[in-house]
Order: sequence, then C-alpha cells, then structure tokens
Amino acid sequence: MSERDLRRHPPRRLTVLLPVVALVVLAGCGLTLLAVSTARVGLVAELVGVGGALLPVGPVVAAFLWMDRWEPEPARLLWLAFGWGACVATITALLINNTAEAVGDLLLGKGNGDKISAMVSAPLFEEAAKGAFVLGIYLFLRHEFDGVVDGIVYAGFVAAGFAFTENIYYFGRAFDEFGFGDSTSPGVVAAFILRGVLAPFTHPLFTVMIGIGIGVAARSTSSRTRLLAPVLGYLTAVVLHALWNGAATLGSATTFLSVYFLVMVPLFAAVVLFIHRHRKREQSIVATALPAMVTANWIVVSEVDLLASLSGRRTWRKQVRAAAGRPAARAVGEYQAAVSELAFLWHSMERGTAGPDAAAQEVKLIELVQVTRANAVRAAEAEPAR
Repeated sequence: MSERDLRRHPPRRLTVLLPVVALVVLAGCGLTLLAVSTARVGLVAELVGVGGALLPVGPVVAAFLWMDRWEPEPARLLWLAFGWGACVATITALLINNTAEAVGDLLLGKGNGDKISAMVSAPLFEEAAKGAFVLGIYLFLRHEFDGVVDGIVYAGFVAAGFAFTENIYYFGRAFDEFGFGDSTSPGVVAAFILRGVLAPFTHPLFTVMIGIGIGVAARSTSSRTRLLAPVLGYLTAVVLHALWNGAATLGSATTFLSVYFLVMVPLFAAVVLFIHRHRKREQSIVATALPAMVTANWIVVSEVDLLASLSGRRTWRKQVRAAAGRPAARAVGEYQAAVSELAFLWHSMERGTAGPDAAAQEVKLIELVQVTRANAVRAAEAEPAR
C-alpha cells in the first residue's frame, strides 16, 4: 500500500469531483468580485487596492501556519479556506449587505441603510458565511479536524481571505476618492494604516471565535456542548463584529480608539495566550503517546526527544536538509506529522470523540507512520542532489 493510499480521503468520486466544483465556484465568485470592484473604483485604484491588500495578508497567514506546526492541515484545504473567504463568503456578504442597505434606506430613510448593513447585516451574515466553511470541515471531513487549534487555523484562513478581498475594495475606494491622502484628507495611506497595520487581525479575531466553538465541540463527549459551543462561538463573533462596526460607523474617533484598545487588543492577547495553552496541550498529547510507539517498534528510542518538541523537530529537519537536501527534510516532516496524527487519534479514542471509524483510521495511521519513517530514513541516507 502506498503512502498516498494511506492518507484519509473521502470516496473516490467525491475526491475527484469536489475539487473541480470548488475551483469553478471560487473562480466564478472571484471574477465577479473583481469585475464589480473594478467597475466601482476603476482599474488603477483596483491595482492599488490589490497591492495594499497583499501586504498585511502575508503576516496573518504566516501566523496561522505557525500555530499549526504539530500536525499541519492539508495545504489544499487551507488554500480552499482562503479562497472560500476571499470569494464565496465575500460575494455572499456583498449581495446580502447591499440588499440590507437598500431595504434600510427604504424603511428608515436615505443614509440609514448603511448603518443597518454595517451593524446588523454584516455581523450576522459575514460571520455565518465565513463560519460555514469551518463547520463544513467539521461535519464532512471530521478526520481533518482534531480540536481547537484546527478550528482556529481554518477560521483564520477563511477570515484572512475575506479581509484580503475586502481590503482591495476599501483601499481602492480610498485611492479613487482621495488619492494617497494628505493632512486634510484620509487617502489610501490612512486606510492602510488603519486596516493593514493597526487592525489586520480583526476579521480573523471575530471568526476565530467560531473556530474555537467548533473546536470545543470536536473535543467534547457532551451532546449539549457539541450543540451549544458552535452557537456560542458564532454569537460571540457577531457581537464583536457589530461592536467594531458600530464604533466605526456611529462613534467618534475617541469611541473607536476606546473599543480598539480596551476590547480588541486585550481580546487578541487573550486569544494568543489561549492558543499557546492549547499548543502546549498538543505537545503533551504527542509526548505521552511516544513510549507506546517505541514499544510497538514503530519508532526508535533515539527519536523520542526529537519528536517530543517543536524545537527538536525543527533541528532534526534542519540537520537532514543540510546533509541530504530539501526532499529528505520534507520526508522527515511528513513522518513527524504522521506521528502527531496517530497521537491525536489515540487521544480522541481515549476520550470517546474519535468517531465510528476510529479503528480503521488507527490501522491506516499506524501504516502511515511506518511508511513515512521508512521514506525519511531512505531519503536521509541518500546523497543530496547536486
């Protein structure tokens, strides 16, 4: 059985069909958004918006990848999460928010629709559209969803994609109306400082609450918790989003800065500490499982210390890369990830949250650990490519 066959995938027809459908949908939504945005602000402003939006998205994505080092999520799903946020969630929110704005203007008078859209429609439907992807992974690809950290990572990638597309429009509109700006008018530079420097984490922070809620549900044996945790996460995201938009729409500069420094920044710090705690928990789960893997002769004693910490894993890959090249280091990384996957599955089985196919998944992961270790040893012993 090949390493690829050992990976946990949905049925073959779905494996072939879903990526094609996803790419078509994402491409269609992306092209539509690009056309709408360019029609509104013009090509030059659109290009300025794209350039400005690219700058903050890199560090945000890198931060979520850094969180996900014990058992990295499949790259295809992370790209799909980003694309969902950038295209599907954004165009859904655009249609609903524009409708809400028109209805608000009709019922409450011209100019009030924008407030309704910002404070009611946007929080409710943007967070629902972003959270739908995370919920979909949890429901339909449960084997790729191990807990809170996975929920945070998927939610973060979706929100980063959404913020990227939204920033293109906001930066483009600022440039179209005010240019780069000066002391008397807030141009694209001011918009970039606000959205790209001071608050690039706001959209991810909102949607991360949904990821935490679904992650808690994934680790719980209580049916009540599995139901209420995602709902509570969603409601928290909506409230935070509404508070942020309300401060920007209705409040003064003092109100906005108060919400930023007294609510958003402390909450961001709390989430960082929360993530750190759960990464430590992941380390403990892996370290606890390693002796049993040694006893079963799936790994060797000399690898335990290297596998039990991120620094040990990183040092191991670096040494292999220096001696045998990048492919060998990549093979070691795949072996390390397989060990983590098996450790997390065992932990889920002990807690009773692994699902009905846990035994079959365990067999596949045991074989995967053996195959990836053999590949890593073979690659490390090979001469590096010249």
